[in-house]
Amino acid sequence: MNRKHILLFLLLYSPMLFAQEVRVLNPVTWPESDKDTAMYTVKGERHGVSFFKQFQHPEVQYEPMKQLTFDTYHTVNVMYYWYKLWAEKYPDIVDLYQVGTSFEGRPILQMTLTNKKTGKDTDKPAAYFEGGRHSGEITSSESILWLTQHLLENYGTDPAITKLIDTKAIYLRPQNNPDGSNLYLNTAQRNRSTVRPHDNDRDGLLDEDDEEDLDGDGIMYQIRVKAKKGETGTHIIDPRDPKGRLMKRSENGDYFVYSEGIDNDGDGRYNEDGIGGLDLHRNYPENWRPDTGEDETGRGYTQNGAGAFPMSEPESRSIVMWMLTHPNISVANSMDTRVPMHLRAPSTSKSEERMYPEDLDIYKKYDQIGMDITGYPWAGDVFETYATRYKVNPSTGDPLKPSPLFGHGPDFGYFYYGSIWYGDELWNNGAMKDYDNDGIYDDYDGLRWDDEENGGRGFKEWEPFDHPTLGKAEIGGFHPKFFGQNGPPWQLENWAKKQALFNLAMAMDLPQLTLNDVSVESKGKDTYIVKVKFTNTGQLPTALKQAQLVKIVREDRVQLQFDSKLTKGGDDAQVQIVNPTLSDKTQYMDRTLPGQTQEASFEIKLNKIKSAKAKVKILSTRGGYIETEVTIGTPEK
Repeated sequence: MNRKHILLFLLLYSPMLFAQEVRVLNPVTWPESDKDTAMYTVKGERHGVSFFKQFQHPEVQYEPMKQLTFDTYHTVNVMYYWYKLWAEKYPDIVDLYQVGTSFEGRPILQMTLTNKKTGKDTDKPAAYFEGGRHSGEITSSESILWLTQHLLENYGTDPAITKLIDTKAIYLRPQNNPDGSNLYLNTAQRNRSTVRPHDNDRDGLLDEDDEEDLDGDGIMYQIRVKAKKGETGTHIIDPRDPKGRLMKRSENGDYFVYSEGIDNDGDGRYNEDGIGGLDLHRNYPENWRPDTGEDETGRGYTQNGAGAFPMSEPESRSIVMWMLTHPNISVANSMDTRVPMHLRAPSTSKSEERMYPEDLDIYKKYDQIGMDITGYPWAGDVFETYATRYKVNPSTGDPLKPSPLFGHGPDFGYFYYGSIWYGDELWNNGAMKDYDNDGIYDDYDGLRWDDEENGGRGFKEWEPFDHPTLGKAEIGGFHPKFFGQNGPPWQLENWAKKQALFNLAMAMDLPQLTLNDVSVESKGKDTYIVKVKFTNTGQLPTALKQAQLVKIVREDRVQLQFDSKLTKGGDDAQVQIVNPTLSDKTQYMDRTLPGQTQEASFEIKLNKIKSAKAKVKILSTRGGYIETEVTIGTPEK
């Protein structure tokens, strides 16, 4: 058969040949919902593979059950199932809507909880809580789910929760990175970021060196290999564990330790450029820096995973734009795993260097409240407290010093948005207590707890393994997903609940302007003084000092509004607002502190009419909106 005949044969028959071998995926069917394929396909053009074997972890619930319990983790679809069910069941207090679209095109759903009969959510003080930004840090999403259920099931029976939903708005987003979370929960991949292709190792290739599940168990463990004669390894066996399981970094090691996989790009590193790599928690507009390698001087600060520009990712952009279009939010928590810690601004300086003292005092109050509720060992800023929570680097012995993060959510929350904003870290790698009293909660403490309390399920004993390129090796280590990054399922509700209760405690403290009295006093000659008194009955001011500085809020203010026909005509108008003398006739106040009562006064003159009705409006960006009616003068009988 000559070349012309071969070409004709391929043109005529190749569609039939390929139709039998290649299944065309329905573009509207996401791989996590596709029951007809064993592979999970990720969108985006990359130099490495974009498909992985599907795997269902026993710790995860993939289909909704009749009851929602927290002895197992839940997929994005299961969470969305409950959110949709609750929206149908509680229509008077729930709004469910799509607030954004992920990189791959999945919906990002959000819920507003408020009593619709008592006013719009935007007319009320508000809190915002979010999980799932880092794809593998799924405990945070479970805490949002737990809080949602807790609020809904206790509304109408718990007086405090009922009052909260009647008077405030709570915005809840359980999954801000559904692409990454679905990949994490439906495969062996340990991705942390969005799935957008990214050159993590700066070699000009995108996602070319991902992890491989070499033993096919659906879990990416570690590989350890003894150093050959003449080689200096990176690890030694930690002498604290008599069974020889724990590995410790050392400059004179006799082992090399890698994550499970191979060196796909031949650069001597293993799995350093897997799926994605952009960090949604480094993509905020406050104090953003270019990604690694993009500082042309080579002498400035860069931020790994920063993205092409601030808010380059649709997931982070949807958060920032929601916040900026909803400035009624005073407290927020956008959560991750693991430390554990109540984590807040600043991320590039010490707290005392850049924060208003009165704002810092509020943060410190919630630092302590958080630790009291959750039992976390740390609370404080990213730059100093987080970076130096241990005095020395356990690997090198060098003293630790403050270290910056850029484009970080808590910095956006305080410096740009002027709110109380935490980026709390849940779970602790099983290091429940300091077993060896060295002042550090580390892998040894996690291993001891796993042995004594978790039945050893969090650690895979090292087993002989023939590595495709390294030869004789061993495979084992901590379970990366349900011990290292998140807890075993029997620990889930404990961590989800206590974090949710801290968030709830902050929401309970939201500012709340309450009308005390509207009085009308006659001054004679058809002139009246109208006094409006109101009090902030919440535990937070209606604006932090930082919020006033950056003008994310407007002044608390009071207006007295009449029918426009009554105020037309200048000196001949039937109603004249003599005082305030400003053209907009608005009484501007300072922010209202907790427990503070403020009074606005108006002088009104009536001309040729006995009385007039007016609307009293109290307007506060974060303290709420109040409207009532008052009659000035003596109505004719």
